[in-house]
Amino acid sequence: MGEQQVSIVKDDKQMQQFVWHLLRDVQALEQMLEKKWFEDDIVRIGAEQEMALVDTRTFKPALIAMEALEKLNGHENIGTELAKFNLETNLTPLEFTGDCLSAMEKENWDLLQLIREAVKPMNADVCLTGILPTLRKHDLDLVNLTPKDRYKALMAALSSNLKNDTFELRLSGIDELSVKHDSPLLEACNTSFQVHLQVSPDEFVKMYNIAQTLIAPVTSISANSPMVFGKRLWHETRIALFQQSLDTRTSHDHMRESSPRVSFGKDWLRNSITDIYKEDIARFRVLLGDKIDEDSLAMVQKDKVPKLRALQIHNSTVYRWNRPCYGISPNGKPHLRIECRVLPAGPSSADEMANAAFWLGCMIGMAEKYDDISQHLNYEDLRDNFSKAARYGIDTTFNWVDDRKVTVTELIKNELLPLARRGLELRNIDKADIDHFLGIIEARNEKHMTGARWQLRAFSRMRRDVSNDESLAAMTAAMMKNQWEGKPVHEWNEPSVDALSQYSPANLKVEEFMETDVFTVHRDDIIELVSQMMDWRRLSYMPVEDRDGKLVGLVTSRLLLRHMSKGVQTKSSIGTVSDIMITEPITVSPDATIVEAMDVMRRNKIGCLPVVKKGELIGIITEMDFLRISSRLIDRLD
Repeated sequence: MGEQQVSIVKDDKQMQQFVWHLLRDVQALEQMLEKKWFEDDIVRIGAEQEMALVDTRTFKPALIAMEALEKLNGHENIGTELAKFNLETNLTPLEFTGDCLSAMEKENWDLLQLIREAVKPMNADVCLTGILPTLRKHDLDLVNLTPKDRYKALMAALSSNLKNDTFELRLSGIDELSVKHDSPLLEACNTSFQVHLQVSPDEFVKMYNIAQTLIAPVTSISANSPMVFGKRLWHETRIALFQQSLDTRTSHDHMRESSPRVSFGKDWLRNSITDIYKEDIARFRVLLGDKIDEDSLAMVQKDKVPKLRALQIHNSTVYRWNRPCYGISPNGKPHLRIECRVLPAGPSSADEMANAAFWLGCMIGMAEKYDDISQHLNYEDLRDNFSKAARYGIDTTFNWVDDRKVTVTELIKNELLPLARRGLELRNIDKADIDHFLGIIEARNEKHMTGARWQLRAFSRMRRDVSNDESLAAMTAAMMKNQWEGKPVHEWNEPSVDALSQYSPANLKVEEFMETDVFTVHRDDIIELVSQMMDWRRLSYMPVEDRDGKLVGLVTSRLLLRHMSKGVQTKSSIGTVSDIMITEPITVSPDATIVEAMDVMRRNKIGCLPVVKKGELIGIITEMDFLRISSRLIDRLD
């Protein structure tokens, strides 16, 4: 669950002391490796489950994490995450053999059910998904940051390192998203199922390179994060969103390279785990620190195992998708792990455990087949594969071993599933577990149905009939229903808005249902242009903006009709928009609720409200938008 006892580094002296400890930790780790202190006679697995808390009346985020933890009486396996609408569980490490996979799934299911029962009286439930489809931008305001010192320090440290004025998110898929945000809390959109594999020091380089190789196909077959703020983007949008939400870099007029803190890595690992730590220390300045009493190098020289707290704190602020981890086992021996961070939460707990089994089996199976995978693939191909996998998911084509082009479905069917089965057999995993979990991957692959494809298909179909918000709510409700019935995603039916019995839009904000694809004119455009545009697009209202995007007026069909009734214009008497527009139209803030917007329109007897923020036109709502909402509510009541 990360290092909790940390703080922002306040001055040069504190920074110097922390970096001194950080460098001593690296030296201590090197000596421990030379002395062969590390546990190498057992292999364990573990996992961390992140989840979203959802209001069962609106299907929006429920900001109740702290209240939920209080009801759970500080359960040692359940902890907070960055935002108030997230929780995380830590699953018990298990020896990688026998029935460990089904045992881990059962523990995960039991913990999820425990949390569900705790939040049920608060009209909330748990949703497993890479990015909650109903998240709104204002849910990521800092007021919703979990009130813990670690998170406050992290937000402050990232913000202080920001080279631009704001954090930016720019992505394009079926739709396009380009937004600015005032904090790195955008990171809280992401929830994952992080899987750990214990690795012996002698095998670490080999196994880490295999993990890098597998990251693309694993991402493709597990993709479950295609929606952000109602936009259809990448199949696994978490990859880009996580990088961009923590990206403090800025662009320059020169070609100097600068690495993001969230990264895939720049090259194969060649010598030791310490090479990763050294590179990260060299590339990324310290964000968080703490007062550290132990001198790790002195402890090693006295044959004592140190915690390496400075190294662990720094490692927790550099977000490699395959993260190296150091820990101390219950027997007092240190150990090394690889943490696979690319797997999303959901679509169901069965899907998550199938993803884990697939990755773990492939790790062991590929290690048996290849002594050095770096001799069979270019690292540039790995990076390219990963980027394509995040964008296109199960529709990706890879550059694979020995310079082959292969689709992900062919690769999984013909090579990786047999490798995964062989790997799990080598670990003496129960045959029933192998058949069950790899059977889920096989069926998902055959049916070409990941969580991402299910969401994209469902949303696109429903969006033709109802609003964005109602489509997202119906999809989220269906996801949760399927999850708690225990169905893997390849068995899910497409959702229907008719099944959304509890949907209540009364407290929705204007920004959640306004039209953002707005056609506008300038005040010096000719009236004939406005007339034609309104006719072509079947519009009753046309906002007028200046060249900076500021709202300066509004043309209505009534004003246009009144002008046209006065006679035909000639070339010498061409009228312009400024002649007929309303110069001070009534507007509404994106933070207003639907009820407030309806009241403004009713009191002023108007059929349109431009949505304005700091003078800038960002959307529009009309009486037709309210009619669609009202008709759906009437249908539901009927």
